[in-house]
Amino acid sequence: MQPRRIYLDYAATTPVDARVVEAMLPFFGETFGNPSSIHYFGQEAEAALESARETVAGALGCKPEEIIFTSCGTESDNLALRGAALAARRERSANHILISPVEHHAVSHTAHQLAHEFGFELELLPVDQYGLVDPDEVAARIRTDTAVVSVIYANNEIGTINPIAEIGAICRERGVAFHSDAVQAAAHLPIDVGRDNLDLLSIGAHKFYGPKGVGALYVRTGIRLLPSQTGGSQERGLRAGTQNVPYIVGMAEALRLTQEEREVHTSNLLPLRDHIIGRILEDVPSARLTGHPKMRLPNHASFVFEGVDGNMLLQLLDNAGFACSSGSACKTGDPEPSDVLLALGLPRSWALGSLRVTLGRATTTDEVNQFLDVVGDLVNRVRAMKKVTL
Repeated sequence: MQPRRIYLDYAATTPVDARVVEAMLPFFGETFGNPSSIHYFGQEAEAALESARETVAGALGCKPEEIIFTSCGTESDNLALRGAALAARRERSANHILISPVEHHAVSHTAHQLAHEFGFELELLPVDQYGLVDPDEVAARIRTDTAVVSVIYANNEIGTINPIAEIGAICRERGVAFHSDAVQAAAHLPIDVGRDNLDLLSIGAHKFYGPKGVGALYVRTGIRLLPSQTGGSQERGLRAGTQNVPYIVGMAEALRLTQEEREVHTSNLLPLRDHIIGRILEDVPSARLTGHPKMRLPNHASFVFEGVDGNMLLQLLDNAGFACSSGSACKTGDPEPSDVLLALGLPRSWALGSLRVTLGRATTTDEVNQFLDVVGDLVNRVRAMKKVTL
């Protein structure tokens, strides 16, 4: 008999909220115009587009004209990092990029491409055992020729929340553009780009119960970017292409609901998260929590188990009806240890045995307890299987 499926991978993606679907539906049919057209149908679509822009700006604490719509968080990261680096090189011969070693690949791979293909000097900030960036390290390493600094707001693999406002203040004082990937953070934390001294901030709708395939980039007034996609004049000339009006409307509604209901959802998620962390650390031998014990996302519990094949553990969990992850959804299935976990100083024998459990609005206490009833036995089974194969 097929086991009941329990989804515990909300950091990978979320279902679209029914209220979001309802808001999107008219723009697939009756209100279908191209927002760049000057006739009535185009004006109707443009009005919806600009209303969504105002909603997103209100949620992030910025001006509507500072919001650029993209296809996803990854595209937003790419436009921010590549755009800021190339513009800074053109305008002031800046050639230095500073990022943390625990960035999502949308940032780290873009930074490495800028180094390998465009000749930028890439420097990685140190992090502590929890994946935290120390603002003093940013102050010590930022230079007059630094083009852009990028530090992830809340880590997708380990849940750690960085001191973004403090880092941003240092970058602002030095006149260097500061970007943060807030794809995970926007789903659970109050975002205020002014308070956090941000110049650039990326979000993706599918992490907060919006549709896949749409995101946004906040670009503070005065920050120069070189467009990475050229063509028409849409999105202030920074992101050419006809805007995806239904999805943008959906993202705006999803973000509005997320911020409006955040405290309620957080109060439900925190006890469940802490219950998972407490039980696993108590019940499973040779288990460690990854990420900061307190400064972490309210829905996020992540672990490493010594001597465990993380992918095998995921397969056994899936067979038992539980959908979890080994970290980044973009990393799952890779037999190599995560760059993020290695940056924490974990040995390979621990880093290969990672497990990420992320909760959502629909997660119940009963589902969490069902998971906790089996995870320890499955970890032991993986260890036993590994011994047999040695």
